[in-house]
Amino acid sequence: MEAWGLTDLGNVRSQNQDYYDIVSLGRECLLTVVCDGMGGAKSGNVASRMAADAFVAEIKRGYRPEMDADAVDALLRGAVDLANRSVYEQSQLGTDYDGMGTTLVAALVRQELAVIANVGDSRAYLIGKEGIRFVTVDHSLVELMVQRGELTREQAKSHPGKNLITRAVGTEESVDCDVYRQELRRGDQLLLCSDGLSNAMADQEILFEVLHGVHKEGCCQRLLDIAKSRGAPDNVTVVLVAV
Repeated sequence: MEAWGLTDLGNVRSQNQDYYDIVSLGRECLLTVVCDGMGGAKSGNVASRMAADAFVAEIKRGYRPEMDADAVDALLRGAVDLANRSVYEQSQLGTDYDGMGTTLVAALVRQELAVIANVGDSRAYLIGKEGIRFVTVDHSLVELMVQRGELTREQAKSHPGKNLITRAVGTEESVDCDVYRQELRRGDQLLLCSDGLSNAMADQEILFEVLHGVHKEGCCQRLLDIAKSRGAPDNVTVVLVAV
């Protein structure tokens, strides 16, 4: 199992409010997390880093190799709760932090199973022989409109409300976290990203770069380069795990 990650300011923003981490939890077990902060120039980057750090620290503290899937689910939910509490309490400390929050998508990957936690509109994709598909569901206004049949996926990418999320880490005292279990086969790949990537590229373009790129270790850079060639109005973060 291997993993690579990359984050970039993009072409327009003056500050990178995305953050990611990749952590080994032992033999053939990886933890990855991507956060996309919000709340203004003084607090978005604080929220994303604080949430990711609190989340990772709690997983490292609580993870045991013998845990079954139910126990891992509970561990991830608890870690999201801790991250939420950390960011929310910071947001109460002064006007610089008013409204701060962050998305969070994370995957604990071991052997033939990934357990994935999600809050907000950063995404996890499964990429394999059958193609590419979402594992997570965005917590966003446009996702609700897509599910109601009011927008297509492509229309959602350019909708003026595409950045309005309905759930975030740290904006309220508590948060609901979606947890997914994804079975994996040898050769499968998980891609986690902020919306700076998913808004810039079609799913099939991501699939092509991941499956047909010459060097896996350069895939994140290729995806970033494409996003930047299309303007990259937002920060761009991508993490790729190859099973």
